[in-house]
This record gives sequence, structure tokens and C-alpha cells, in this order.
Amino acid sequence: MAPAHDAESVATVDDEDVIAGLYKPSFKREFTNLATISFAFSIMGMCSSIATTFNTPLLLGGPASAVWCWILGACMCFTLGASIAEIVSAFPTSGGLYTASAQLCPPKQRALTGYLIGWMNILGQIAGISSTEFGLSNMIWAAVSVGKGGNVNITQGKVVGLFVALLVVHGILNSLATRMLARLTSGFVFVNVGATVLIIIVLLACTGKDNMNSASYVFGSEGIVNQTGGWNTGLAFLFGLLSVQWTMTDYDATAHISEEVQRAAYAAPSAIFIAVIGTGLIGWLLNIVLVLCSPPLDQLPGPSGLAFMEIMHQRIGTAGALILWVPVVATAFFVVQTALQACSRTIFAFSRDRGLPDGKYFAHVSPITQTPLRAVALTTFLSILPGLLDLASPIAANAIFALTAMALDLSYIYPIFLRRWYRNHPDVNFTPGPFYLGDGILGWAANIICIVWTLFVCIIFALPTVKPVTKDNMNYASVITVGVVFLALVWYIVQARHHYTGPVSDIQSNHGSKAPSVELSAPYEKGDKNATASE
Repeated sequence: MAPAHDAESVATVDDEDVIAGLYKPSFKREFTNLATISFAFSIMGMCSSIATTFNTPLLLGGPASAVWCWILGACMCFTLGASIAEIVSAFPTSGGLYTASAQLCPPKQRALTGYLIGWMNILGQIAGISSTEFGLSNMIWAAVSVGKGGNVNITQGKVVGLFVALLVVHGILNSLATRMLARLTSGFVFVNVGATVLIIIVLLACTGKDNMNSASYVFGSEGIVNQTGGWNTGLAFLFGLLSVQWTMTDYDATAHISEEVQRAAYAAPSAIFIAVIGTGLIGWLLNIVLVLCSPPLDQLPGPSGLAFMEIMHQRIGTAGALILWVPVVATAFFVVQTALQACSRTIFAFSRDRGLPDGKYFAHVSPITQTPLRAVALTTFLSILPGLLDLASPIAANAIFALTAMALDLSYIYPIFLRRWYRNHPDVNFTPGPFYLGDGILGWAANIICIVWTLFVCIIFALPTVKPVTKDNMNYASVITVGVVFLALVWYIVQARHHYTGPVSDIQSNHGSKAPSVELSAPYEKGDKNATASE
């Protein structure tokens, strides 16, 4: 293997790996280990994600729900992250789990499996970009409200207008060359983690001991407060899971930039593993400190509408809160930047495999920037559409946003299920990558736990969070998810099955012959890599 410091040699080895899987190298491998880890941390956006979702556990199940549900969900997310990292290590392509799912089942199922997982993953990512950008717009207007003492009229038009402008900026930034994207991404992790640590320190320093809440309020029964209007206390407590599950999702985003990462089979899964652990532990500490330093519940969420902001405002003061809010907003900005990059690579891969009815139009890579500019433009446009729904119906917009975690998590557990269910099938050859959980009790436990947990959490996602249930507070996420899957199936039967056969070889297709479905697997134990590459 080439020396670690020789980036050009490492890129060559990675390109051979892609060729061994019958995919032609399409991007320059400019993402170093640091940039890849930073990307994985940024996609979760620990600080900003907690800021935008902290209202849910705090105001539904109470302070203790925010604390305990976070660490419970983080532990379960660790099993999901590890399971995904194992598959990403074996299939380090821009298609991510979409490509893997089609290769982890028998040939007769590959087309339909890849098609459904591809669409669910893309839709989940689009909804995630929109919801995060929408949250960023609200965070900026919340700062304006605090800065002006609440004397500002924030309309839906203003929020949506800023939302669209921010997405256009992210689309332009994602049009930069891969080298520039890698350099830009490298610093994200320091802002993300640094902002979180700084807020923790400042809150503890500025909150007098007399103003801190008791241990029972933070960890015990005093902190369990059912404010759902009718659900039992146990379910109200479990609604606190929505924050951690929302934050710790989009694990496979790092996989989607695998073809731009040096030593991707090692770096991509390692980055996912590190980011999940770091986000889980540091995020738990932040939740504890926020609850410890929070004012009485009847004063939250405050004029800004965000309990996170109001806690900082009351404990640190207006000036200090606004100063610390800047890196929080920056973190949310970075989340959208990385999420849009990952989604555009998924669309690129899906188009490359003829999963879109576009004649591979969006599989084009710009010779100037070496990035899929058409896919970036399409991702930006599609991400704007859900936000525009807020102008007509905030209920519909919220339903689209709630789709994110449900669609993404379901698209994750299916390939994990296939990897175990068809482990002994003669037509399925799963060759582990460097990151491998094994076939012992550890690997099986991680896979089973994450599947059962995700199905359980999806039930929580589908429930309205308050009672009585009306058309104004109904949770339509489950209806939309089922509807999307149904429409995708109908489209597949009517049209897509005629042009989509699953992941295909673009090397053979470049030679003029029809590209068949191919089996992708990690090349590390193969002895015929050079022979395959030379074909």
C-alpha cells in the first residue's frame, strides 16, 4: 500500500478499488481523514440540532425526558451507526446504502430493492435539508427578535424568503471544486464541538448556584412533567427521543462522499463511528447543562420561540447570548452545506444507475470543478419546494419535515436486515471491508438492536405529540411515508422497471455494451483486482 502521506498514490489505490467494483472513478479524492471526520460531525450538527429540537423533550415530557431520552437514544443510535459503518466499509461508493442494499439481496430482488431504498433515501435527505435550512432561518429571526427586545414582526413570508436565499447560497457553495469543499469542511468540526463546549462553560459560569435546578429536577421524578394534554406520562417521556433521533441521523451522508475520500473504506466508516460517539456524549452533557441552568418551565420557550435561546438569554444576557448564538447558527449552516453535498452525490449515483428517468443527465460531472453540478442544482431546487409549503399550509410543511428521520432510518435498517437474512444465500457475496463487526454475538446484537429500535422509534415519530388531536396538530409523517413508498412502487411497475435494473457498471457501458447489474464488494481480499481493473 502507498505511504499515508502520498495523497496521489492513496487516491490511485482508491480508484482501483472503485474499478474493482466496476465503477469508473468520477471525482477527485481530496477529503483527508480530518475533513471526513469533520463532515461526519457536521452532518449531525450537534449544537444547532439540539437548539432547534430542545423544545420537544423539554415541553412535552419535562426536563428529565430531555436528559435521559438523549443518552438512551444515543446508545441505540450507536448500534445503528456501527451497523451502517460496517456496510459503508464494504461498499464505499457515492450510492451509499442505496448501492449496498441492491447488492445484499438475490439478483431477482435487486432492482426493486435498490429502487425503493434509493427513493426513500433521497426523499429523506431532501426533507432533511429543507427542515434544517428552515430551522436555520428561524434561528436567525429568533436572534433578531431577542436583539430588538421582541419588537419585530416575523411573518411566514420573511422566514421562507430567508430560507430560499440561504439554500441558493448553499447551492453555490456546493458548486465549488472538490478541493475547495474539502478545505471548507475541515474546519466545521471545530466550530461544532467548540461552540458546544463554550456554551456549556459559559452557562455554568454565569448561572449562580442558587439559580441552578436540583438533581431531582434534572435526573429524577421532579423533572418528569407531562404537558401533552392527554397522553400518559410514559409516552410523554418517550417523546423526548425525537430530539436525539433527529440530531443523530443521516449517518450514511459520509458514505455518499466516499468517492471523494482518501482510503474511503477505512476513513468513511471510522468517521461515522467517531461522530456518533462524540455527538452522543457531548450532546448529553449539553442537555444536562441546559436543564440544570434553565429557568422555570412556565417561562419557556420565551419570546424567541426557542427554549435553548431563552435559557442563554436569561442566564448570560442579551449581548452574551447573541454572541454565542453566532457559532450555533454557523453550525446549522454547516449542516445544510454537508447535507446538500451528500444528497447531490446520492442523486448522481441514482442517475448513474438509471434510477431517475433522466437519461443519466444528472450523472454528469463538470470537467472544470470535478463535481456533479447538475445534481447540485436539482438538489437545491427540490429542497426549496417543501419550505414553500409553509406559505400555504404550515401543517403540510411540518409533515414533510417530520418525514426526514422516519424515511432515512427505514432506508438504513433494510440493508442491515438484508445483510443478515441473506448471509448464506449462494447469489449474495458480502465481502467485509476493514471495518467489520463480525458474525459473532457483537455483530448480531448491534444489527438486531438497531433494527428493533428503529421500528419502535418510527412508531413514536408517527404519533401526534399533543391531545386532543385536531387537523392543526395531526402528525402526517406516517401517511406521507406510506404514500411515497406506494407511489414509488406504482411508478416502478408502470415505467421504471423498463430502464432500471439496479446498480450498473458504467465502465462496460462506456465501451458501448449494455451495462448489467453488478456485484460490488470490498476488494481487499480479492486476488484478481488488477485483472478486473484492466478489463
